[in-house]
Amino acid sequence: MDLGTALSISAAGMDVQGTRLRVIAENLANQDTTGGQPGADPYRRKEVTFENRLDSTLGVNRVQVKSIGTDDSDFPLKFDPSHPAADAQGYVKTPNVNSFVEVMDMREAQRSYNANLSVMQVTRSMLTRTIEMLK
Repeated sequence: MDLGTALSISAAGMDVQGTRLRVIAENLANQDTTGGQPGADPYRRKEVTFENRLDSTLGVNRVQVKSIGTDDSDFPLKFDPSHPAADAQGYVKTPNVNSFVEVMDMREAQRSYNANLSVMQVTRSMLTRTIEMLK
């Protein structure tokens, strides 16, 4: 594998992890967003799905975002009869966002992003050394 290919693969990895971090940030920002009227659905957690796709110009598989979908798990109910979105029994649907899960996903995405960044830095260093040797 040449150094340009290594840079391209690492850049693709950083791109998808950046997308994943943005979706996690959106989930965390909306973890308290309920519906505005009785029985309305609150914010639904989003999930990023990846896939490998052949890059025909480089001849290697690169990771990319396949889709940004929603988590179809049930909404937790919270008893709060004074809330504007409370149903007739006084329960409010709350988002299916678990901050603990989001923080763990964020750490994993951050570590993957940093690993790809390290590969890019080492590859750049190797390219720099090669150029210096050719002078």
